[in-house]
Amino acid sequence: MLTSKERAELRSQATTIDTTLMVGKSGITDTLIAEAENQLDARELVKGKVLEGAMMTPREVCDELCQATGAEGVAVIGTKFVIYRFSEKLQQERNQVGRAKRQPTASGKKNPVRKGAQARRQAAQKVRQQRNEYFRQQAIEKAIERDRERQLRNSDE
Repeated sequence: MLTSKERAELRSQATTIDTTLMVGKSGITDTLIAEAENQLDARELVKGKVLEGAMMTPREVCDELCQATGAEGVAVIGTKFVIYRFSEKLQQERNQVGRAKRQPTASGKKNPVRKGAQARRQAAQKVRQQRNEYFRQQAIEKAIERDRERQLRNSDE
């Protein structure tokens, strides 16, 4: 199951790839499934299009192809759809060439924007604590001063 961040990353990668899978009026056939399998093994990410003559919606086509190939649907926009399946063969090729291994997408703990927001929040909290401490000290000093004045008045009377 893909996380939302992985899905977003795959959607961004899919914008640059060409549409290679076409679904026509014959719908989903064995040859179409075999072609989808080949492309998923070779690329991991496949973009397809449902032509006007097809009797199925792009969502239906995407769901059936995912079920038949064991892939996951990434996006369905208009008449186009994107499916993804991790390919061991492609991963082995990457490892042999020396490219980095499959890296997980960034998690919320490594988000620089979130880090900056947290730092600003902590700085603001520290300023509030210092201000509250200052006013607390001032209130204590005023209370002590009032007590002294009261004691002086009581002793003068």
